Amino acid sequence: MDKFKEKLRQYGMLIALVVIMIIFQILTGGLFKGILLRPINVSRLIQQQGYILILSIGMVFCILTGGNIDLSVGSIVAMVSASSALFSVFLGIPVVISIFLGLGLGLLAGMWQGFFIAYVKIPAFICTLAGMLIFRGINNIILNGKTIMLPQLYVTIASGVIPDIFGSGDGLHVTTVIIGLICAAIYVARAISTRNRKKRYDFDVGSNGFFIVKTILLAGIIILFALWLALANGLQYVVILLIALILFYTFITNKTVAGRHVYALGGNPKAAALSGIDTKKVMFWVYANMGLLAGLAGIIFAGRLNSAAPTAGKDFELDAIAACFIGGASASGGVGTIIGAIIGGFVMGILNNGMSIMGISTFWQSIVKGLVLLGAVAFDVFTKSKAKAA
Repeated sequence: MDKFKEKLRQYGMLIALVVIMIIFQILTGGLFKGILLRPINVSRLIQQQGYILILSIGMVFCILTGGNIDLSVGSIVAMVSASSALFSVFLGIPVVISIFLGLGLGLLAGMWQGFFIAYVKIPAFICTLAGMLIFRGINNIILNGKTIMLPQLYVTIASGVIPDIFGSGDGLHVTTVIIGLICAAIYVARAISTRNRKKRYDFDVGSNGFFIVKTILLAGIIILFALWLALANGLQYVVILLIALILFYTFITNKTVAGRHVYALGGNPKAAALSGIDTKKVMFWVYANMGLLAGLAGIIFAGRLNSAAPTAGKDFELDAIAACFIGGASASGGVGTIIGAIIGGFVMGILNNGMSIMGISTFWQSIVKGLVLLGAVAFDVFTKSKAKAA
């Protein structure tokens, strides 16, 4: 029973995501005829949430350091998109160079804040609140209240799909299906290899039945996801980018010294410092990384709108923070995962998308999302207090 409860907690958010999807699928037309899970709607959902998911990856590191947040990411998104317009449209700099300059500007903004937070000891809330005002002001100065159209490459990055080199153009993107099958096979081989390695070192690997069911289920989800994209337009470049970021940052959190230092800092800052961890350095690179990812989100968002706008990035920080907490990150720090933040981002996206399809007012949507966030944090506090009592 204890192992069952442990597995339920581990996969609870994923189960909740599936339940929410089924509920909205039924409410938007029926289990098999609903609008929510139609291939084209799934493709659009990824486009709509892509930049929020990127921000969530960076935000979860900030939260891991001790429940800190970055309130400036929406303004960095706006500043980077405006700067890219300045570089590529007004200054005539080649688009590829303009994109990298925009990413560099996002990194500098993160380093600026990381310096004041880590070395000047300004609280992260105050420092990033100041950054939110500063970077939003820079965005408004650059655009002067105008909306600037961007070159086509931005649109391709945000919403373009890979070429179908194996297909015949009959509506099914065959290349996407093949990639999905390959990814599923890689996942199964990796899962089996990891399990066998743990067995060699006498680690607890759970029952064979649970492992088989879990592996088949997740491999099936990968294939189904690829098929759904293939039935829409095909595998998008932003999906490839997201998968690469998830794998890279999951590796950092699980397999590197830097990742362990972040968890240690959030778990007990004094103990981390006494054990020899350079806590200032950790805090600095976490916020520098957040700035870089916010810059990347700015490029993606600008491409989705095909423009740089004065209101770009409004409230993005709130969605990213909510995604992390809904995905299981602890308000006190030291607990949270990249996958959890991604699942939380999809929960937010499906709530937005499902309620919009149903014609629910944006005012009620805000109330629902606020209640979901409150419930997620309350659950975290409740489980922690129960664990302490035990």
